[in-house]
Amino acid sequence: MVRCIAVDDEPLALDIIADYVAKVPELSLVASTTNAIEALATVQNGEVDLIFLDVQMPELTGIQFLKIINGKCDVILTTAYPQYALDGYELNVVDYLLKPIAFDRFYRSVQKVLANKAPRSHQPAPQAKQSETVDFIFVKTEHKIQRVDLDDILYIEGLKDYISIYTPSERIVTLQNMKKMEDILPANRFVRVHRSYIVALDKIVSIERGRIFIEDKTIPVGDTYRDAFYKYIGDKNG
Repeated sequence: MVRCIAVDDEPLALDIIADYVAKVPELSLVASTTNAIEALATVQNGEVDLIFLDVQMPELTGIQFLKIINGKCDVILTTAYPQYALDGYELNVVDYLLKPIAFDRFYRSVQKVLANKAPRSHQPAPQAKQSETVDFIFVKTEHKIQRVDLDDILYIEGLKDYISIYTPSERIVTLQNMKKMEDILPANRFVRVHRSYIVALDKIVSIERGRIFIEDKTIPVGDTYRDAFYKYIGDKNG
């Protein structure tokens, strides 16, 4: 049983979360509160496995809350502001739900938590993340936070202090590292094939002699990633 707490300064939002939690047998709501300080004490006492956390709260923002608990339990952000998505991912939230929250979207987020808590006998080569539903990401560019649809990404190239995201229409440069980007992207759609490259699986035109062809770009498959990549491609074909 996953012990949950809902934290939001809007009582109606708390009622919705409470109703949704009651519909999922694996969840147990131990508290529902508009008081972020009270919720913080509950979390720090080890009484919670999962928080449904609002971002905009008067006493303590959701991002500040995340930094204080520092990974003590799983967090799903609930917010009306999509620009907070990137901050949440950088702080390792499980997911973020944009208000108004539909039950099916809520349920998919919960499935991510349950999948992560399922026992694993080994850590396999790249494979699809359970119940992955993200279809876009937010990245910080020089002057703004930009939404990038996953369907548009061809490949990602890592450089010294930043990465470049290539789409058919543009190159998006962001201060980010390849490991964080690899963690953010759904593994059933993207795979790292080189220290400097992540590719979109559905954009691969062909693979030949350790090289991947995407549109007019040729991407090398690094020795470190070669066996896992070819095994993954083989599993897909099988």
